[in-house]
This record gives sequence, structure tokens and C-alpha cells, in this order.
Amino acid sequence: MNINTDNFQQDFFQLFELQPRFAIDVAALDQRFRDLQSQVHPDKFSHLSESEQRLSMQWSTRINEGYQTLRSPLARGRYLLSLQGVDTQEETNTAMPLDFLMQQMEWREALQEAIEAKNVDALDGLSDNNRRETKLLQQQLGVQIDESHDMLAAAGSVRKLRFLEKLAEEISSAYDELDS
Repeated sequence: MNINTDNFQQDFFQLFELQPRFAIDVAALDQRFRDLQSQVHPDKFSHLSESEQRLSMQWSTRINEGYQTLRSPLARGRYLLSLQGVDTQEETNTAMPLDFLMQQMEWREALQEAIEAKNVDALDGLSDNNRRETKLLQQQLGVQIDESHDMLAAAGSVRKLRFLEKLAEEISSAYDELDS
């Protein structure tokens, strides 16, 4: 293995040789992922000892976990905050700005109406709005982490993104429900 196998505790940014920033070069991440996986893929170690096979599997799992974390803007933001010792409190802190909560309620009502009316066009509109809001919030999160270093505001943005992710999942489920 060519990766630093002595340091299994290195963070994902170190593992993928990226700067610990929200804005990353996704193409470089993808390429490094392929390079790392080719070095540690368990099939390459099938003829070696059980301990070397186990180490290969552990590295492969670690690389996959790191890739999935860094590839997802929400997970990457959450991870960057955790590296700074900031807990996003997604499970315990549901306090949100009133305008954001009102928007969420409106979208959920519109989603329910679209499901009841079996209105795919309405779902399309909700999905487009959700993607647009998610993209704007991801840009805001990038500024908060990379430029203003406002980790408290970034934690709030991560919580908002989690709300939007859940809404996207509900919209996707609604499409599935209408298709069946």
C-alpha cells in the first residue's frame, strides 16, 4: 500500500490530500478516491495473510467513508465543523428562524396537496424549489466556513440543510408513491 498506513487516524482531508475547506475540487476527490481504492482494494490482498486482508478491508472501508463524507456538501460541512469541535446539534436543536420554519410548513403542505391530487407538476415545482434553496444554502455554508469562519452560523446552516434534505427525501417518496 502506498498510502500512509501508519496513520489510520488522519482526517479525511489529509487522506484525500485536500485542503480542509468546504469548497473542494470534486474531480480531484474522485481521482484520489480511485487511486486510493486501487491501492487497497481487498481483491489485491486475497493471496496475502488474514491480517493483511483485514487491514486492506479496513482501509477500503475508511476510504469509502471519507469519500462519501467529502462528496456530500451536507456531510462535508458537518465533518468540517466536527473537526473544529462544533456540534451541529441536529438531533437536539430544532430552533430555526421563523421565516425558515414558515417556508418549511408551506412546502410540506404543498407536498401533501400534490400527493392527494396526484399532481406530478406540483411535485416537480417543489423539487425544483428545494434544489434551488439547497444550492443557495450550500453556497452560504461555504462562505460561513471558508471565508467568515462563523462556525455557529455554519452549524445553523447545516441544520437547515438537513431539513431540506429530509424534504427532498419526502418529495422522492411522493414520486414513488404516485408511480405505484
